[in-house]
Amino acid sequence: MCAINGILAYHYAANPIDRAELVRTREHMAARGPDGTGEWIAEDGRVGFGHRRLSIIDLSEAGAQPMASADGRLVVTFNGEIYNYRALRRALEARGRVFRSRSDTEVLLHLYAEKGEAMVHDLRGMFAFAIWDAQHRTLFLARDPYGIKPLYYADDGWTFRFASQVKALLAGGAVSRDPEPAGQVGFYLWGSVPEPFTTWAAIRALPAGATLMVDRIGASEPRRYHSIAQVYCEAETVARSRHAPAGADSSAEIRAALLDSVRHHLVADVPVGAFLSAGIDSGALVGLMRDAGQHEIQTVTLAFEEFRGRADDEAPLAEEIARLYGTRHTTRIVTEAEFKADLPRILDAMDQPSIDGINTWFVSKAAHELGLKVAVSGLGGDELFGGYPSFRDIPRWVRLLAVPSRVPLLGKAARRLGQRLGTAADLSPKVAGMVEYGGTYAGAYLLRRGLFMPWELGQVLDRDVVVTGLRRLGPLPRIAGELEPHPRSAHAKVATLESALYMRNQLLRDTDWASMAHSLEVRVPLVDAVLLRRLAGVVGALPQSASLEAKASLARSPSFALPARITTRAKTGFTTPIADWLQDRRPTGTLAVPRHAIPTTAHWSRRWAGQLAAA
Repeated sequence: MCAINGILAYHYAANPIDRAELVRTREHMAARGPDGTGEWIAEDGRVGFGHRRLSIIDLSEAGAQPMASADGRLVVTFNGEIYNYRALRRALEARGRVFRSRSDTEVLLHLYAEKGEAMVHDLRGMFAFAIWDAQHRTLFLARDPYGIKPLYYADDGWTFRFASQVKALLAGGAVSRDPEPAGQVGFYLWGSVPEPFTTWAAIRALPAGATLMVDRIGASEPRRYHSIAQVYCEAETVARSRHAPAGADSSAEIRAALLDSVRHHLVADVPVGAFLSAGIDSGALVGLMRDAGQHEIQTVTLAFEEFRGRADDEAPLAEEIARLYGTRHTTRIVTEAEFKADLPRILDAMDQPSIDGINTWFVSKAAHELGLKVAVSGLGGDELFGGYPSFRDIPRWVRLLAVPSRVPLLGKAARRLGQRLGTAADLSPKVAGMVEYGGTYAGAYLLRRGLFMPWELGQVLDRDVVVTGLRRLGPLPRIAGELEPHPRSAHAKVATLESALYMRNQLLRDTDWASMAHSLEVRVPLVDAVLLRRLAGVVGALPQSASLEAKASLARSPSFALPARITTRAKTGFTTPIADWLQDRRPTGTLAVPRHAIPTTAHWSRRWAGQLAAA
């Protein structure tokens, strides 16, 4: 796990790259890689890579980056882990490839030399990397299927720049700071900035599951090589051809697939710990870690005085799970005083504005204090196994409102009336948009996950920003686009949306910045493209009534199943007492200041979004 950056002066009239800029960008990301630094600049001075290292696999200097091939043709800078690198290496060696290190990084060089862009289909892991090909004078960038690891770039028509963080590109000093209306509108709609946008017009995210090539004439359009919706569609096709109901006799298949994913995610030359809550996802993973052969497991749980004795308190049940699986367990108390002391650092580390991530900041901090470099997280279980209320609510709304939503002008009329009545009755603003939006999966998802509704944006942003931002962002087409090529089952549709939008743009991104600020690598075995392919046909077409059974299968997957006290517990989520802690706070950020003050009676997430604005 590392930080990467690079500069390519591809236009013939562009100046050679500035080494000082390359170093400034790299050093802004020092916390991501405290174990070493590296840089490489081509002899002609027109391309250079930077790297900060957090050594996890091959701790020797042989694994240092940027890394060049033996013939000097290829150079790579890489952030992430390739979990199947040993199998790939064996296959490459069988074909005559000679290795000089034990690292997964070197596998990328040999694989690219053999397969070029198609190499990404062989990789299992979380990754963002760039490879310079001196022979063809091309720069190749790639990002993992789910977008676990970030990669941002800026192209001014002369010079192409990339880095693991948005703020690092800005720290280099050569990228425009003009704001991006689509990023600002997207943040207020969802509480996070939807890729490929950022809050800066000049900076884009390389989309998850995409590659990008830069040559002498500039950057191509990103090319998608992985689609979550496509995986579900293919699984449905296979299930229909076999005439087998999805989910039938699935427990053994679920256990085998999960155990395989956990085994791969334990590949490391340093100890691997785990975040442990009172929920099914993290508890099952800890049990599977034991089944996979890891006998010394350090687990960590957050606790808060405000939650003591309440259902929100994860500590007692987490400690029970730790005893069940024999882990070395720590319960870390977080106080309001610590939160307030850490808040400036949290905001500085927050690479793009987000209403979430504070919980991951503190559990990552606790893991770092225990000496861990790697921790397993249960993130992704709800998206795969249907653990969110959205799996119930969205299909129901679509069934009930599909016909009314198609009646011309009815939706807008109902919304205007609902806005007036809702204000008087103190109802959620979302109620007003049910008829207009609730009849399609895209509209219903916006209602379910939306922070501010589109018709409310004028309360927090200038009209010109709203108009331009909505036009550039296209919220409903953007949501609907993630469902192409259109899975048939309700479960597959919602799972696709939750994975490709909420998890990708918020949960995974927050996990990255919050953990890397503490030099901690977080691994997510439930967010794995191979696991998805194996289980999409098992859980993807489950009827709504069977979603709970899918979660139960996850709970039963370890040899010692989770007890009923865990599996029947009401879901509380991984939360902090943030609603109380954020009172009267006014942090600074990169967004436009809200035009009107957000009421103090508003939900904490709305107030926090308003506070994440430029002072």
